[in-house]
Amino acid sequence: MITAGCDVGSLTSKAVVMKGTRILGQAVIRSRTRPAETAEKVLNEALEAAKLSRSDVAKLVGTGYGRENITFVDEIHSEIVCHATGARYLVPTANTVIDIGGQDCKAMRLDAEGNVVKFLANDKCAAGTGRFLEVMAKVLNVDVSMLGKLSEHAKVPLTLASTCTVWAQADVISYINSGESIEDIGAGINNAMAGRVATLANAVRVEREICMTGGVAKNTGVVRALEKLLGTRIVIPRKADPQLAGAIGAALIAQKSAA
Repeated sequence: MITAGCDVGSLTSKAVVMKGTRILGQAVIRSRTRPAETAEKVLNEALEAAKLSRSDVAKLVGTGYGRENITFVDEIHSEIVCHATGARYLVPTANTVIDIGGQDCKAMRLDAEGNVVKFLANDKCAAGTGRFLEVMAKVLNVDVSMLGKLSEHAKVPLTLASTCTVWAQADVISYINSGESIEDIGAGINNAMAGRVATLANAVRVEREICMTGGVAKNTGVVRALEKLLGTRIVIPRKADPQLAGAIGAALIAQKSAA
């Protein structure tokens, strides 16, 4: 059976087409102002990658920030359930999931069957989200994808006085004007981000093994800093792009629902 999952996020949208547990096609695009149009585009790109058409899909589940506006899905499910399902698919031994999206951060603890037993989300403040890193990267005049590399070359990571995005931005500008190295500033940004996320993760009581999903999972600076703060290794999915976890979970839920 072929199913699809569509995750319309605030910054990026993702779609996955699956047959059983095999991913046939996938797509990640920048979200537009109209979620319905974004959903159409990202699903069509995933179907094109899979060399399939909409009529080949038996069931489609939507999730994410814009899920209520997706017009073509059969069902919608919460981001928490979809990300947990997707994380367990990507890392079957995961008992804690940390997902950092564009404008929110979620920490989930799972039971042996993969059900969410506790979760917390930070969706009221940009600190601890991908948006925080985007703002800081813009101030540093580097692409956000470069922030992880900066930490690797830092000699003395700097400390940001506040995790508030506005005040942290002021700190970064001050460091730039003082002639501090971009690597040390970048490491300070990643450490500040990790500190905010660690607080959220500890609040749900972290249990091994930790799986990290979302676009920030690709930032090795944040991942390494978070591992130090939590005192354990974090597993980054290799089976598929960690940014696709929500869409994968949605497609798997569609299969279960249609069976």
